[in-house]
Amino acid sequence: MTSKLTSELTPAKIIEHLNRYIIGQDKAKKAVAIALRNRIRRRALPPEIAHEIMPKNILMVGPTGVGKTEIARRLATLSKAPFVKVEATKFTEVGYVGRDVETIIRDLTEFAVSMVRKKMIEEVQAPAVERAEQRLLDALLPKREKKFSMPDFMKAFTDKSDDEENKTEVPDESPEEEEKYSRTRARFQKMLKDGKLDDKDVELEVNDAPSVPMFSTPGMEVMGINITEMLGGIIPKKTKKRHMKVKEAMRILQQEEAEKLIDADAMAKEAVNIAQEEGIVFLDEIDKVVVKGGSSHGPDVSREGVQRDLLPIVEGSVVQTRYGPVKTDHVLFIAAGAFSGVKPSDLIPELQGRFPIRVELEPLTIENLQQILTEPENSLIRQYEALISTEGVKLSFTKEATAEIAKLAHKMNSEMEDIGARRLHTMMEQLLEEISFNVSDMDVEEIEITPEMVKEKLSGLVENRDIRRYLL
Repeated sequence: MTSKLTSELTPAKIIEHLNRYIIGQDKAKKAVAIALRNRIRRRALPPEIAHEIMPKNILMVGPTGVGKTEIARRLATLSKAPFVKVEATKFTEVGYVGRDVETIIRDLTEFAVSMVRKKMIEEVQAPAVERAEQRLLDALLPKREKKFSMPDFMKAFTDKSDDEENKTEVPDESPEEEEKYSRTRARFQKMLKDGKLDDKDVELEVNDAPSVPMFSTPGMEVMGINITEMLGGIIPKKTKKRHMKVKEAMRILQQEEAEKLIDADAMAKEAVNIAQEEGIVFLDEIDKVVVKGGSSHGPDVSREGVQRDLLPIVEGSVVQTRYGPVKTDHVLFIAAGAFSGVKPSDLIPELQGRFPIRVELEPLTIENLQQILTEPENSLIRQYEALISTEGVKLSFTKEATAEIAKLAHKMNSEMEDIGARRLHTMMEQLLEEISFNVSDMDVEEIEITPEMVKEKLSGLVENRDIRRYLL
């Protein structure tokens, strides 16, 4: 049987992409690669069976700073899917002051709308440019306005001191004048396309957003009511005259015309479909809403209550948004937590069952920390090298220096709280503090970081327990 899928996102290619940004954690990468590929496979199936295939949600367990969030974020970027990252601790049980869990799906839908709008705007750029050019030419070459004479029988009711201009009729332009105007307009349009008018000043009437503060309440949000849209039909759209360069005017008019060409209903329909079929929700800090032992002495609005409210969203329900109802049956949920004081089995049983794939992420070794410093695209080392290069100085690190940084970071992680790769950020700042401060006034072309410099700057920090209390 030949494969029907033509997508290049095979599990191996997905892992290859993730390896460019995340070091280690092969089990987690494999799990998310399979989950993403299954979503692609599902889209190739007939609707009757595709509807029955539910996503296999993933629970990632591991200490902070080992790549849980980065895996989910890179996965969403790779799949070009609507993606939201939420902290489970931001939510409280319904009926209490705090965020309602349904706002997760509303935020996901807003993300999908933004994606679809951007795609639609790109598709209408050609007609938008043409319409913007015509509006700009109208401003650069305004036609003479016609003024009609007042009928004789009305003159008896007017003040004789009225401006005579209002009582005279401007004759129609002759064919020669029309032709001359058309030739001038065509010449100006060519100059506009060639960029020869970019620095010319022009006065334009552009849309002016109403300066009325808009507020919303959770109740209205639940009903899918948007105050801004409601009042948009009551408060007339204002325009204001602005003086600007032709190049800037073209950009603003092109944006306005592109927005006019978008079908809002089609955009909302497509966005809702993408959100419910391809959306990915990353629930971070899920362990913070878990009660040790799996039960508490009473309702806990910040823990078990949140779990109970999350359950219908994860199981599959309908959430009302201002773009229409969104079904969550096929939204992929990836939850993550350190689970240092509690266990995944302390989650309420129903929620446990909705996360069938569990992946344990490994603490970072010294080798992992050194790889994180040097190997990923836009790694920490490359970031600092780029920052210092703006001062005309080349910053470089020897291999032994990065190994020493990783060794000291690992030692601090093992003796204090294990914050994973985040420890490297603090150590790099401490290491390069003097260089970052003085490099603007230094008369050097290159600075090389050696293991001796690393030990000199960081050994005292690592060994002094009193200082470590106040630094990460």
